[in-house]
Amino acid sequence: MIAEAPTLNHRRGLVRALISPHPLGDALPALFQEDGFTQRFMSAFDAALAPVFATLDNLPTYFDPWLTPPDFLEWLGSWFGLVLDDSWSVERRRAVLAGAFDFYRMRGTVKGLKAQIETLTGGTVEIIDTGGVATSTTAGEALPGSPNHALMVRVNVDDPDAINASRLEALVAAAKPAHVTHKVQLVKRSKVPDAVEVTSA
Repeated sequence: MIAEAPTLNHRRGLVRALISPHPLGDALPALFQEDGFTQRFMSAFDAALAPVFATLDNLPTYFDPWLTPPDFLEWLGSWFGLVLDDSWSVERRRAVLAGAFDFYRMRGTVKGLKAQIETLTGGTVEIIDTGGVATSTTAGEALPGSPNHALMVRVNVDDPDAINASRLEALVAAAKPAHVTHKVQLVKRSKVPDAVEVTSA
């Protein structure tokens, strides 16, 4: 989810057999309404305008990441400066867009970084942060945390090879504070052994 200008390759065109709710032929004088050639000629414009009317009638759904057509997801992501990975499923793309506002609101925090990585990878994320927060009424108290600002991100997934490591690295670098060093580990999720039923003799 790195901010850059996306290239929109999809274009929406005519929709076959879509009927216009406002046929242009009905707006013509009565003389032309009875003329077959004129009505057929105007129907070509109706076919071109029908998708426009359909889009306007359903405009709110185009701004909802869970309802917008799949080929509009990339365009909607450009509003947030997001580039959606082509390898993601449609459902994952929708989830990323749905959480985009919260991601930016929590940007720079451990909670925000964890939420972004979990959405990106579908794995379980562990983050070790050397920072800390404390309050004191005495001036000159020692600062919390470690003076060595570092971040360890461990991502547990079923198949580490299926994760784009460079993209994950770029995501962490963009989301963390600039002065904090970081390290990312992709770990294969350990499988829990099947439970064995124990019965008393």
